[in-house]
Amino acid sequence: MAPICSSSAVSTALLMSVVVSFLMSASAGNFYQDFDITWGDGRGKILNNGELLTLSLDKASGSGFQSKNEFLFGKIDMQLKLVPGNSAGTVTAYYLSSQGPTHDEIDFEFLGNLSGDPYILHTNVFSQGKGNREQQFYLWFDPTADFHTYSILWNPQRIIFSVDGTPIREFKNSESIGVPYPKNQPMRIYSSLWNADDWATRGGLVKTDWTQAPFTASYRNFNANACLWSSGSSSCSSTSPSSTSTNGGWYSQELDSTSQERMKWVQKNYMIYNYCTDTKRFPQGLPPECTATTMS
Repeated sequence: MAPICSSSAVSTALLMSVVVSFLMSASAGNFYQDFDITWGDGRGKILNNGELLTLSLDKASGSGFQSKNEFLFGKIDMQLKLVPGNSAGTVTAYYLSSQGPTHDEIDFEFLGNLSGDPYILHTNVFSQGKGNREQQFYLWFDPTADFHTYSILWNPQRIIFSVDGTPIREFKNSESIGVPYPKNQPMRIYSSLWNADDWATRGGLVKTDWTQAPFTASYRNFNANACLWSSGSSSCSSTSPSSTSTNGGWYSQELDSTSQERMKWVQKNYMIYNYCTDTKRFPQGLPPECTATTMS
């Protein structure tokens, strides 16, 4: 027999579900509300009543910002328009990171190039301070001509990098074979535009052309459907994965067969480096996640 609930109990339950749903989702945003410009001495700007953010780089300095909130799992979307023209030597980094020597990190980095040459999209995953999990791609469009959506889905089972909704990389939880996975440290969202001409373009052979400065990258339409971390606890800690279904199901999301095929298409046609095939770099054997079925 089903238990009988009083109207006040029902109202309380409804209220709690609304509160939990609100806490779990940092709403599509206003840059004034969601981010702080952290460095650059005025080179980072929030414009259009908080709907647009720009970072600039000149010979004196780059610039950067970070999210006001910390997150422990979530689906993070941001639209970026990258530095146009001759962007060689510049790097636009957009990533999640915790703090400290054993930090976790999930990276998008966009390596600028000479006019007419494609950007390189560099991805990496750090867990407990260890990275060296790079995969690099060309993009199938000009990322400087318009805004495109770059997404990180991070849940307890997997990390999925996507571009305009197309998955390009999946890093699965491989703790069962001894590979640390980012799951305990809350992370903020960071972005920066900086000069890396000592390594970024052809290993540092091509230097930044400062006559093209200032270099500017633009951001809009940030959205975080995520578990907020505050005062040492997560807004999702008292919820089950099933309760996140109202938030898009990201907490337990995995790639369906169609998404897997799209990711294989990207990796076949546009991947230019994969640490899991670099036997020269790992002469003692590839990292364990590379030989497991858990690696994509």
